[in-house]
Amino acid sequence: MMYWLDQIKGDPEANRIVPPSGFTASLTVFTAAVMAFLAVLALSLSMAAGRQAAQWDSALSTSATLRVAPGADAARDLAAALRILETTQGVRSARPLSAAEQQALLAPWLGSAVTLEGVMMPQLIAINSGPDGLDAQGLRLRLAAEVPTAVFDDHQDWRAPLVSAAKRLRLLGWISAVLIAAAMAAVVTLAAQASLAANAGVIAVLRLVGARDSFIEQAFVRRFSLRALVGAAAGTALALIALLLVPAAPSNAVLTSLRPEGWGWGLAMTVPLLAAGVALGATVLAARRALGGLT
Repeated sequence: MMYWLDQIKGDPEANRIVPPSGFTASLTVFTAAVMAFLAVLALSLSMAAGRQAAQWDSALSTSATLRVAPGADAARDLAAALRILETTQGVRSARPLSAAEQQALLAPWLGSAVTLEGVMMPQLIAINSGPDGLDAQGLRLRLAAEVPTAVFDDHQDWRAPLVSAAKRLRLLGWISAVLIAAAMAAVVTLAAQASLAANAGVIAVLRLVGARDSFIEQAFVRRFSLRALVGAAAGTALALIALLLVPAAPSNAVLTSLRPEGWGWGLAMTVPLLAAGVALGATVLAARRALGGLT
């Protein structure tokens, strides 16, 4: 840790070796800003996907549906199904949906103007279970024996793919952040190598007068690390402003907002420091490789 702090602190006299302006300076600042902006967005996407996966898993794991087929004995079958649910372990509540509620469920596919009057529709029963779930297998066996027209659906067939997709999206967000850091390290390395090559004559003179490679290395490390820090800070600030402009999702929304929550804001604010660390490591390696190749 002290080594890295010494590298950043550097020697004020050594800083004169590195040109304060030029295409390498602009390239480093611009790249750090763009990469920080993208990294903050990638982290926000990853955290939002994680919240979405938890939200879907929590909401869908405690809900289920029972469907009673229409027919002459529909009322009797509905009453029998409700009695079975009342005695099923893990069931907190069960209530039949009204005709208006069932029509509202079909509205996204059929449209709100379509009425279901005169149409024989199955009766849906909304089931809420406890956090430990309910005995789905036992419930299916009882329904098959006593109410064969009833079909139990615990939403497992489409809940698992949704949660899995959200978790994979979260993983892709973290992978994107790592790739962004790698791309930034590559650009900073190229900029540092170009700057070292452009100052090959100055470096040769410094060696002739007794300057050590560590003295020269510190100058480049400090200058490029500070450039990356400034650029990343600007990019992070722009990304946070953009996220603040994203509307917050309402509590009953299906999809969560991309805006970070809680500790997510703090994680986003560490991006400039991480960018400076990436630039520092890349510049150290580039400087040592370049100084070793200069004669």
